[in-house]
Amino acid sequence: MRVTNAVASRKRRKRVLEAAKGFRFRRSKLYRYASDALDHGRQYAYRDRRNRKRDFRNLWQVRINAASRAAGLTYSRFIEGLKAASVVVDRKILAELAATDMAAFEQMVATAKKGLEDKAKKAQKA
Repeated sequence: MRVTNAVASRKRRKRVLEAAKGFRFRRSKLYRYASDALDHGRQYAYRDRRNRKRDFRNLWQVRINAASRAAGLTYSRFIEGLKAASVVVDRKILAELAATDMAAFEQMVATAKKGLEDKAKKAQKA
């Protein structure tokens, strides 16, 4: 008796074609093209899940830089001042404050400036 594995093969092909719904033309209808399209799409999805983190960090840095320059500090000096003042706030929260709550961001800038002053005093003593 010849065994064809037909049920498993059909299930596998059907799963691929279901996943390719919404693709255009033969990429949604034919197994071979759908399989290739899914492989390609999944590679992009894997890569871009990492790139999204990079892109958002870049966006946050731009927002923080714009707000801190308006308050009289550059981005790098602002971050340096926060570290010197032992303030642990991530860039996502800082960007949110810069965009929505300028008063709170101004307080962060004041804290950073004070941290920079304290750091300069320590350096002169040493």
